[in-house]
Amino acid sequence: MIKIGVIGLSVHSAAYTEIINSGTSSPEFNDCRVVSIFHPEGNPDVEFSEKQLQSFTDTIKGQGVEFAGSLKELVKKVDAVMLLTNDGRPHLKEIIPVLKAGKPVYVDKPLAATLRDVLAIFKVARKHNVPMFSCSPLRFVKEALDIREGKVVGKVLGANTYGPAPLQKSHVDLFWDGIHAVESLYTVMGGTGCKMVTRTFTDDADVVTGNWADGRIGIFRGIRKGKSGFGGTAFGDKGIASIGGFGGYRPLVVAITEFFRSQRSPVSDEETIEIYAFMEAADESKRLGGIPVNLSDILMRTKKN
Repeated sequence: MIKIGVIGLSVHSAAYTEIINSGTSSPEFNDCRVVSIFHPEGNPDVEFSEKQLQSFTDTIKGQGVEFAGSLKELVKKVDAVMLLTNDGRPHLKEIIPVLKAGKPVYVDKPLAATLRDVLAIFKVARKHNVPMFSCSPLRFVKEALDIREGKVVGKVLGANTYGPAPLQKSHVDLFWDGIHAVESLYTVMGGTGCKMVTRTFTDDADVVTGNWADGRIGIFRGIRKGKSGFGGTAFGDKGIASIGGFGGYRPLVVAITEFFRSQRSPVSDEETIEIYAFMEAADESKRLGGIPVNLSDILMRTKKN
């Protein structure tokens, strides 16, 4: 049995625990169980209400999970960790004891609040030679994966995705919720290769255009007014197809438990880093009035600082 620990009390910690612990009859989860959770002191500007926190607590306790008194106590009790705090700022601090203990870890989005911390997290993981990955549940939408594998439109020549993009002042703009549809874009585009980003910003929406090195164009639309949701379109040499919307957490949770067994990440470090560089470059483009920004310049500058 793989004993899983959770850091953070959130929508995802309640939902993922319920999927794993109530799914003992499913082959995907019959050798995994969430056994302990530690809830660090939160940040009021991104925290849930007391009513929500109590609901999450009731769900998790109902699945037979113990609440640990400290992060150190949690790490001692488990074989693997899901870091699910609803805030990217403390993730670097929270993940270090887990990696030092050699426990594989999945980190919820946003991986961090800045690209600098994203790079620092990967550096610590490499230093301790411990597998770690982070992604949005949108990564595992079936239609998007089928498109990526060439089953739907053939070779993908470009794509448009859309999703909610509320702003949270302590995080790079798109890290907060824009990450979901940006990750959808990278999923169907087949991974790394974006060289330049241009962002058009208004109070109500964002449009971020990425130019890939092979001449393809990927576009993200962030929604802040009107009807919202997830989706998009992929354009290929054999067809055009819908990317599909959010279909629930289960496919991601299956991928997380498979990762804990194999200790091989389903998403490369390079792709995750480029996704965050894409969003950081979009922030820079906004600051500069919408001019194109090279991802390589953003990465070089961040590594120097």
